[in-house]
Amino acid sequence: MYAIITDGSISKYINHPKSLVIGDVQYPAKIFSLWTASELAAIGILEVTFDDSKKKDETYYINTNQTYTYDADAGTVTAAYGNATAKAHADVAEVWSQDEIDDGYAPDGTSADDPKNDDNGNQIITRGLKYNFIQTIKAQAEGLLNQTDWYITRKAEKNTAIPSAVTTWRNGIRTKQAAMETLITNASNTAAIETLYTYVNTADEGDPVVMERPLGVFPELGS
Repeated sequence: MYAIITDGSISKYINHPKSLVIGDVQYPAKIFSLWTASELAAIGILEVTFDDSKKKDETYYINTNQTYTYDADAGTVTAAYGNATAKAHADVAEVWSQDEIDDGYAPDGTSADDPKNDDNGNQIITRGLKYNFIQTIKAQAEGLLNQTDWYITRKAEKNTAIPSAVTTWRNGIRTKQAAMETLITNASNTAAIETLYTYVNTADEGDPVVMERPLGVFPELGS
């Protein structure tokens, strides 16, 4: 991406090289590949530098839009993020704010902090990360157990014994599911949830790399 500098400020952006007019001069697209950065800068074209140092994983955070800053002394244009906002880790019971009431969005007679209700009269709950991740864990466990459900059906229909390895594995899935859900439930904030899912090298120095996450993983059949 390039920025066009006109009269000391950014006047437009170019996402990819193309022909353009600066002042009264028509420049072909090939100047972006043939000219040096200094030559482009001399006519007011600067390549944008992207600063992602404040950008966070959007699974857990809401990033700001990028802000473009022109530094005339350095001759640079930088696109940078502001401070990210953590997504709610816990469920939020929605209530009316005074601003919403003043702006006429709330039903007549509503006071600040009154619950926001759905069409059935139930308070609206915005689910947090804990709830969503736990639902994912439940779905993953169910999907794994479904792989060997036919053993259970065969046992019920034909009284054929279920292999002990299968029984052990299925019990391990349920045990690990419960442990994972407990870890997520006990996470104190969004950063703590992110840590649970972040893989790190747990091997001693000099040993082969072993990437693990605090949340752990489900056991494999036969492991």
